[in-house]
Amino acid sequence: MRRRHLLSALPLLPLLAVPALAQAPALSAQDRADLQRVEAYLNAMTTLRARFIQIAQNGATAQGTAFISRPGRMRFDYDPPEPLLLIANAGQFMHYDKELRQPSIVPVGSTPVGILLRENIRLSGDVTVTGVQREQGLLRITLFRTGNPAEGRLTLVFANNPLELRQWLVVDGQGHTTRVTLSAIETGVRLDRALFDFNDPRFTTGPVDNN
Repeated sequence: MRRRHLLSALPLLPLLAVPALAQAPALSAQDRADLQRVEAYLNAMTTLRARFIQIAQNGATAQGTAFISRPGRMRFDYDPPEPLLLIANAGQFMHYDKELRQPSIVPVGSTPVGILLRENIRLSGDVTVTGVQREQGLLRITLFRTGNPAEGRLTLVFANNPLELRQWLVVDGQGHTTRVTLSAIETGVRLDRALFDFNDPRFTTGPVDNN
């Protein structure tokens, strides 16, 4: 993927303003039961390692390896030739270009995917669920952060039986969707904390200046 296409489609960075979202529909008893299952699954998931494929609205694709260490840590390593790296740690998301050695840093709390990194994930209160769908063995949960719907919408897609996170989709302010699909998923694995260190030269091809 050409870099100009990928940068416009990164799924973790803040999104443009979106139109006001319609009031969330009433949830059925089955919806509430499924949301409780999803909450329990996500809160029990301490670590995850998986391959990912990212597809932008324009069809551009990239792939790599994703790491999650809850609470608060995430890493997206893009395969060459993409020189990009995404790391979440200490309440911040860093997007790093290894060739330019240029970081961009934003708060985790300004991104929809940051919801997955919370210590205690609740799909109510400060998170509004706009839809629960079941089809072809999949469970889809669409949500946004109640206090800031302009961030955009996040849809989490799970295999339903057994429950397993397989995909997420982020919708930006222009209605464009970025899709991240996981495969070769491993959970409960031991991950080196250095994977999530902004300043580790082994991973960033030189230390990052955050000042």
